[in-house]
Amino acid sequence: MSKKRIIFCDFDGTITVNDNIVAIMKHFQPPGWEALVDQVIHKKISIREGVGRMFALLPTSMHQEVVDYAIGNVTIRAGFRELLEYCSREDVHFLVTSGGIDFFVYPVLSQFPIPQENIYCNGSDFSGSHIRIEWPHACDEHCANDCGMCKTTIIRQYPAESYERILIGDSVTDFEGAKLTDIVFARAHLVQLCKELNLNYYPFENFFDVIKQLEEMRTR
Repeated sequence: MSKKRIIFCDFDGTITVNDNIVAIMKHFQPPGWEALVDQVIHKKISIREGVGRMFALLPTSMHQEVVDYAIGNVTIRAGFRELLEYCSREDVHFLVTSGGIDFFVYPVLSQFPIPQENIYCNGSDFSGSHIRIEWPHACDEHCANDCGMCKTTIIRQYPAESYERILIGDSVTDFEGAKLTDIVFARAHLVQLCKELNLNYYPFENFFDVIKQLEEMRTR
């Protein structure tokens, strides 16, 4: 019996053309945000710590301004709707595994036919003086990276014996997940990691590239 295909797809910089967290920080310029981004990229602090501290720089009095900017600033990468149609047609299970935040991930994806239970992202709390990020999908006992939204924990819920696991991503939040999956579609920083570790990967610019490659693999 053949394995069921499952896709774990990143959001920021993958489904969207831009990285929304970085875009929010660049736009509102809270003092100290650049150092935090640099520390996350160079793995001096964890993703959870970095993202949490970045948003804690923004007062909740800016709630609506931040939300409006985050949603209005998004451009969806070409071919995404077509990829979802392909997955529906070919019975490929599609999950969004995002290090992004609920206040922009859910509204942006609401235009697409993705059940909310198939969208994994971080939460947010605007009840205090500054924005607080919540972590409903934290690392399990097998991950010590303090991811915040732990992609490897989600991937492990779909065992390799039963699933052909495919990851689509671009950045530091996808590094650990890429090591677990059978196939990686990579952009940006993730390409270099895949090269270094000799992973089974395909570079892509848009989701039409992904569909084409999936079709080729299916017909082999």
